[in-house]
Amino acid sequence: MERSGILARIEAIAERVGLSEGIEIVEVELKGGGRSRLLRISIDKPEGVTHADCENISQQVGTILDVEEVIPGGTYTLEVTSPGVERKLFKLGDFERFQGKKAKVVLREPVENSKHWEGRLAGVSEGLIALEVDAGKTVLFPFELVVRANLKFEWGARA
Repeated sequence: MERSGILARIEAIAERVGLSEGIEIVEVELKGGGRSRLLRISIDKPEGVTHADCENISQQVGTILDVEEVIPGGTYTLEVTSPGVERKLFKLGDFERFQGKKAKVVLREPVENSKHWEGRLAGVSEGLIALEVDAGKTVLFPFELVVRANLKFEWGARA
Protein backbone atom coordinates (compact mmCIF):
# COMPACT_ATOMS: atom_id res chain seq x y z
CA MET A 1 0.00 0.00 0.00
CA GLU A 2 1.33 3.46 -0.86
CA ARG A 3 2.23 5.99 1.81
CA SER A 4 -0.89 8.18 1.27
CA GLY A 5 -3.14 5.12 1.67
CA ILE A 6 -1.38 4.16 4.91
CA LEU A 7 -1.66 7.74 6.19
CA ALA A 8 -5.39 7.84 5.32
CA ARG A 9 -5.97 4.62 7.33
CA ILE A 10 -3.99 5.98 10.29
CA GLU A 11 -5.95 9.27 10.18
CA ALA A 12 -9.27 7.37 10.12
CA ILE A 13 -8.24 5.26 13.13
CA ALA A 14 -6.98 8.31 15.06
CA GLU A 15 -10.18 10.26 14.26
CA ARG A 16 -12.34 7.35 15.48
CA VAL A 17 -10.40 7.07 18.76
CA GLY A 18 -10.30 10.87 19.22
CA LEU A 19 -14.04 11.19 18.64
CA SER A 20 -14.80 8.57 21.30
CA GLU A 21 -12.54 10.42 23.78
CA GLY A 22 -13.72 13.96 22.98
CA ILE A 23 -10.33 14.85 21.52
CA GLU A 24 -9.63 16.63 18.22
CA ILE A 25 -6.99 15.12 15.93
CA VAL A 26 -5.14 18.20 14.67
CA GLU A 27 -2.49 16.57 12.46
CA VAL A 28 -1.11 13.13 11.58
CA GLU A 29 2.40 12.91 10.12
CA LEU A 30 4.36 9.84 9.00
CA LYS A 31 8.04 10.62 8.48
CA GLY A 32 11.11 8.62 7.55
CA GLY A 33 11.29 5.08 6.29
CA GLY A 34 12.39 1.55 7.16
CA ARG A 35 13.22 1.16 10.84
CA SER A 36 13.37 4.90 11.51
CA ARG A 37 9.75 5.82 10.83
CA LEU A 38 8.09 8.37 13.08
CA LEU A 39 4.33 8.60 13.38
CA ARG A 40 3.39 11.90 15.06
CA ILE A 41 -0.22 12.58 16.06
CA SER A 42 -1.06 16.05 17.32
CA ILE A 43 -4.20 16.30 19.51
CA ASP A 44 -6.17 19.09 21.16
CA LYS A 45 -9.29 19.78 23.21
CA PRO A 46 -10.86 23.05 24.39
CA GLU A 47 -9.55 22.85 27.97
CA GLY A 48 -6.06 21.82 26.82
CA VAL A 49 -4.32 18.47 26.46
CA THR A 50 -2.90 16.58 29.43
CA HIS A 51 -0.13 14.01 29.54
CA ALA A 52 -2.83 11.40 30.31
CA ASP A 53 -4.69 12.37 27.09
CA CYS A 54 -1.52 11.81 25.04
CA GLU A 55 -0.88 8.49 26.77
CA ASN A 56 -4.48 7.34 26.27
CA ILE A 57 -4.57 8.19 22.53
CA SER A 58 -1.10 6.67 22.03
CA GLN A 59 -2.11 3.41 23.71
CA GLN A 60 -5.43 3.06 21.87
CA VAL A 61 -4.21 4.10 18.40
CA GLY A 62 -0.97 2.10 18.78
CA THR A 63 -2.89 -1.06 19.70
CA ILE A 64 -5.23 -0.74 16.70
CA LEU A 65 -2.33 -0.02 14.31
CA ASP A 66 -0.46 -3.09 15.54
CA VAL A 67 -3.47 -5.44 15.57
CA GLU A 68 -4.57 -4.35 12.08
CA GLU A 69 -0.93 -4.24 10.85
CA VAL A 70 -1.54 -0.83 9.26
CA ILE A 71 2.16 0.11 9.02
CA PRO A 72 4.06 -2.43 6.87
CA GLY A 73 7.04 -3.91 8.67
CA GLY A 74 5.56 -2.89 12.01
CA THR A 75 8.62 -0.86 13.08
CA TYR A 76 7.83 2.76 13.92
CA THR A 77 7.88 5.23 16.78
CA LEU A 78 4.52 6.68 17.81
CA GLU A 79 4.53 10.16 19.31
CA VAL A 80 1.33 11.86 20.51
CA THR A 81 1.66 15.56 21.31
CA SER A 82 -0.34 18.73 21.83
CA PRO A 83 -0.16 21.25 18.97
CA GLY A 84 1.58 23.81 21.21
CA VAL A 85 1.02 27.55 21.54
CA GLU A 86 1.78 28.18 17.86
CA ARG A 87 -0.52 25.44 16.60
CA LYS A 88 -1.06 25.08 12.88
CA LEU A 89 -4.41 26.10 11.40
CA PHE A 90 -5.62 23.48 8.90
CA LYS A 91 -9.38 23.77 8.60
CA LEU A 92 -11.64 26.73 7.95
CA GLY A 93 -13.15 26.03 11.38
CA ASP A 94 -9.72 26.63 12.97
CA PHE A 95 -9.78 30.22 11.70
CA GLU A 96 -13.24 30.70 13.26
CA ARG A 97 -12.38 28.96 16.53
CA PHE A 98 -9.30 31.11 17.13
CA GLN A 99 -10.89 34.44 16.19
CA GLY A 100 -9.21 37.23 18.15
CA LYS A 101 -5.85 35.41 18.30
CA LYS A 102 -2.70 36.46 16.44
CA ALA A 103 -1.82 34.35 13.40
CA LYS A 104 0.79 34.14 10.66
CA VAL A 105 -0.50 33.15 7.21
CA VAL A 106 1.30 32.24 3.97
CA LEU A 107 -0.79 32.42 0.78
CA ARG A 108 -0.41 30.64 -2.57
CA GLU A 109 -0.99 33.91 -4.47
CA PRO A 110 -0.46 37.49 -3.31
CA VAL A 111 -3.33 39.48 -1.82
CA GLU A 112 -2.64 43.23 -1.76
CA ASN A 113 0.88 42.52 -3.10
CA SER A 114 1.91 40.08 -0.36
CA LYS A 115 1.82 36.32 0.24
CA HIS A 116 2.92 36.65 3.90
CA TRP A 117 0.60 38.17 6.48
CA GLU A 118 0.58 38.45 10.24
CA GLY A 119 -2.26 39.85 12.30
CA ARG A 120 -5.30 39.13 14.46
CA LEU A 121 -7.95 36.70 13.16
CA ALA A 122 -11.02 38.88 12.69
CA GLY A 123 -13.54 36.31 11.46
CA VAL A 124 -14.69 34.10 8.61
CA SER A 125 -17.58 34.75 6.26
CA GLU A 126 -18.57 32.76 3.16
CA GLY A 127 -15.12 31.14 2.89
CA LEU A 128 -13.27 34.45 3.26
CA ILE A 129 -10.88 34.88 6.17
CA ALA A 130 -10.50 38.36 7.69
CA LEU A 131 -7.11 39.18 9.20
CA GLU A 132 -6.63 42.51 10.98
CA VAL A 133 -3.03 43.40 10.11
CA ASP A 134 -2.98 46.94 11.58
CA ALA A 135 -5.42 49.03 13.56
CA GLY A 136 -8.23 49.71 11.11
CA LYS A 137 -6.69 47.65 8.26
CA THR A 138 -8.15 44.21 7.54
CA VAL A 139 -7.08 41.90 4.73
CA LEU A 140 -9.58 39.40 3.25
CA PHE A 141 -8.52 36.24 1.43
CA PRO A 142 -10.20 32.97 0.44
CA PHE A 143 -9.39 29.88 2.54
CA GLU A 144 -8.33 28.08 -0.68
CA LEU A 145 -5.30 30.42 -0.99
CA VAL A 146 -3.86 29.41 2.41
CA VAL A 147 -0.67 27.35 2.03
CA ARG A 148 0.32 27.48 5.70
CA ALA A 149 -1.04 29.18 8.80
CA ASN A 150 -0.37 29.05 12.52
CA LEU A 151 -1.16 30.90 15.70
CA LYS A 152 1.50 33.30 17.01
CA PHE A 153 2.38 33.21 20.70
CA GLU A 154 1.67 36.47 22.52
CA TRP A 155 3.57 37.23 25.72
CA GLY A 156 1.24 38.20 28.52
CA ALA A 157 -1.89 37.22 26.59
CA ARG A 158 -4.59 35.33 28.45
CA ALA A 159 -5.99 32.16 26.88
